[in-house]
Amino acid sequence: ISSLVYTESVLPGAFSITRIKYDGGGDWYADPSSLPNLLTHLSNHTNMTINLREKRAKIGDDIFSGSSYLYLTGHGNIKFSDEEAQILRDHLLAGAFMHADDNYGMDKSFRREMKKVFPEKEWVELPLNHPIFNIFYIFPNGPPKVHKHDNNRPQMLGLFDEGILMVVYTFESDLGDGWENPKVHNDPVEIRQSALEMGTNIILYALSR
Repeated sequence: ISSLVYTESVLPGAFSITRIKYDGGGDWYADPSSLPNLLTHLSNHTNMTINLREKRAKIGDDIFSGSSYLYLTGHGNIKFSDEEAQILRDHLLAGAFMHADDNYGMDKSFRREMKKVFPEKEWVELPLNHPIFNIFYIFPNGPPKVHKHDNNRPQMLGLFDEGILMVVYTFESDLGDGWENPKVHNDPVEIRQSALEMGTNIILYALSR
């Protein structure tokens, strides 16, 4: 499987995910078991070397600056300072990747703050034939729906720089809840599995850009 060979070849060390700690009052720390479970799934189903413990960083600190794969989630308000917005912009334009997952309640503030980061860009819904939906696991109908929320269809939105996907935003999908320990939400096995598989695809695609 070419994606596995490629991702192994471009990683000088263990792959890791850095969770962004943001201000504004929202729970940046939501779904504490989600990333360890996703990283374990990735380790078990690819030949990548994985750091099974998530990193946590505020925008601009040393851990952030050394992180190429960023994750952001929560239920409430997000706030970036002007300096943080500029640092995040520069980091993404320099080649970093960010996955943001709406845990229900962060959509309005996240879109507002990302306009500070990229005022010139608009969100684009990824089409069903985008390779992120078939790079490893096949998702013919797009991102899975983990929880009902407002009962709207799940969407995967992106921000691009000269055709390169920099930011993925999963909205009305709630992948992070699907990655949590089974007893947290009592989701069906197939829902959790689809969430883990979608998360794996996002990571593999980010590493293949």
